Amino acid sequence: MPGAGASAGAGAGREAGEAALAGERIRSRVIGREREVELALAAVSAGRDLLLEGPPGTSKTTILKAITQEWGIPMFFIEGNADLTPAKLVGHHNPAQVLREDYSAENFVPGPLVDAMQQGGFLYIEELNRAPEDTMNTLLMAMGDRAISVPRVGRIEALPTFRVVASMNPYDNIGTARLSQSIHDRLNRIVIGYQDAEAEARIVRLRAGLGADPGAEPGADPGADPATLGERIVGDAVATTRATRTHPDVRQGSSVRGAIDTAMIAERLAELRGIDAPGDERYPELFYDAMTVGLSGRIHVDEAVETTPERVLREIWEDRFILQPSAAAPG
Repeated sequence: MPGAGASAGAGAGREAGEAALAGERIRSRVIGREREVELALAAVSAGRDLLLEGPPGTSKTTILKAITQEWGIPMFFIEGNADLTPAKLVGHHNPAQVLREDYSAENFVPGPLVDAMQQGGFLYIEELNRAPEDTMNTLLMAMGDRAISVPRVGRIEALPTFRVVASMNPYDNIGTARLSQSIHDRLNRIVIGYQDAEAEARIVRLRAGLGADPGAEPGADPGADPATLGERIVGDAVATTRATRTHPDVRQGSSVRGAIDTAMIAERLAELRGIDAPGDERYPELFYDAMTVGLSGRIHVDEAVETTPERVLREIWEDRFILQPSAAAPG
């Protein structure tokens, strides 16, 4: 019969195994983000608050949703901007009830920070560097003490699973402010870039419902036949979207959301125009039309360059369909 030490060791082994399985389930929900999911999971499991730094459309929210869904805890989403006051973050007393009954804890309406603390959830603040300084100071108190004091309500203690997770786009400097050293000192940081082309193609197939089986392993998609119209659309959508990120006249290119929308619009245009084969001579112009709708509003050209998003997209289209036709050809 094993002793107490052996039983404790077995229990620890089971917990480690369960944690590993949970990690696998979380990673399986996010395409092309195995390393980032593992790092984020390690940080929040250790009780740390987190900053996810990267451009839009790089699965930051998806990573957090996967973790909170696996843990069975809520996630409270707020957008960082100049209107995010401490009162909106913490909560306020109901004005009508205050007039009738005076201030009391019963007529306090909790904000997302208090909700997250009391329910042990994740408070996710998108674009943290757009929030006002006094709002940042309120966050500092919650992160540092795991509690806040609300006038006429009292001290609110956070449950153990409460976390503050923020995101920031390093390429956007319009309407943003530099985070203080105090904020940086309390946040662990994970830098998230764009997925590789293969992962983005899998995402587009999944979200747009085109081409190969989105659950197939990378490099082993049995349905990834470039001779089909759907798979050609996916390949062209991913390639042209990725090209917006490296074009010399573009300050910030499109995320994979642009590829998803371009693919879905191209599919519908093909139906409207009676195009059902990837080799149809009308396909290149169809795809250009889809690009202008799906990508023109998502790219930001350099202010010092006299050009437009439409001109940039035309150059990218010509590079793929005219100068390098083999890259865009079906089959």
